[in-house]
Amino acid sequence: MRLATATAAAVIVLDQVSKFAVVRGLDLDTRRAIDVFPPFLNFRMAWNQGVNFGLFANSADLMRWLLIALALAISAWVWLWVRREPHSRVVNIAAGLVIGGALGNVIDRLIYGAVADFLNMSCCGITNPFSFNIADVAIFLGALGLVAFGGQKTP
Repeated sequence: MRLATATAAAVIVLDQVSKFAVVRGLDLDTRRAIDVFPPFLNFRMAWNQGVNFGLFANSADLMRWLLIALALAISAWVWLWVRREPHSRVVNIAAGLVIGGALGNVIDRLIYGAVADFLNMSCCGITNPFSFNIADVAIFLGALGLVAFGGQKTP
């Protein structure tokens, strides 16, 4: 359980520090775009009021609170599930990634009213029009880990 907690805390700190550094420190909110290592890594500012790729962004205020409630419910469920019985280290890390990522995006929704997305990656002649953040990566990797290793218990 400590591993899940430490992982979640590390994700929240890394996510919030990266957002502050890029959005405020590099003034990406005003500049809108910074080419870092094109086309592989660019900063492109996007305030996401919906879910992935801005889906369901209409009725922004209602959706904001519904998404906060959903993220908190999922985080609580994952927390209780991993706490209920012993799981492998990989499952604890995956759970921490999901919880930390979800809470990182909840913090954005509470402070800014939307999630700050700024990472943009393209490759091999394919231009990616979407931006994401560290919390999104953590949620994706954590969910993948829970699906792949969720049945593993500690011996």
